[in-house]
Amino acid sequence: MHLSLSTRKHMLHAFLILMLLPVAVFSHNPPRASAAGFMASWPYKADRLESSQMVVVTTASARSQKGVLSLREKRDGKWITILSGIPVTLGSGGIGKTKEGDKRTPSGVYPLGEAFGSAASPDGLNIPYTTTGSSDYWIDDSASAEYNQRVTYTGDPNKRWSSYERLLHPLYKYAIVLKYNEDPIIPGKGSAIFLHVWKGAGQPTAGCIAMSESNLLKLMKLLDASLSPAIAIGTAD
Repeated sequence: MHLSLSTRKHMLHAFLILMLLPVAVFSHNPPRASAAGFMASWPYKADRLESSQMVVVTTASARSQKGVLSLREKRDGKWITILSGIPVTLGSGGIGKTKEGDKRTPSGVYPLGEAFGSAASPDGLNIPYTTTGSSDYWIDDSASAEYNQRVTYTGDPNKRWSSYERLLHPLYKYAIVLKYNEDPIIPGKGSAIFLHVWKGAGQPTAGCIAMSESNLLKLMKLLDASLSPAIAIGTAD
């Protein structure tokens, strides 16, 4: 079959278009780089916080109400595990807090603050501890200038705030502050997030992280303020 020069040029042009089409499509729709998994990313975030002691809480999914806690320390440039396998309960809404009252535990990496409790300070602590009483509150009234802060007040709290946490409470016999929504404090983003004693195994919280009293005391005695302890919360990879 004889093809004219013009026909052959058209066929060659069409062939080249077909050959280049996949390249063109690929170049306009490059595959996304997969995000680093939680377990791979928290050490980097710990370095940004200049923390060499990290409480790590992992959960099976963002909707899970249960998790597992471990404690890691950075020694000679490497993270080692010094406590592991601690069962914890999380918010009834899972993790990924976005607002006050959503019943979720925050996800991400945050510094840990002071410890407090209605009981006397345990022996052997290397973190600050405040003994709380009947006049101590944590404010979750987002309209208050004292939102997401611990306040000592001897008057009627109902006349001062529309919502608050009494720190003289069995679940707060021992607790550690999780410094969520603190720098800056954003009204309505969430408040009063602690590591504290649980109601019981499998019973979720309103957004905190809870565990048995014995495990909480074990953790508290291992934390060291000189290591700038922090916490990482996320789903297991």
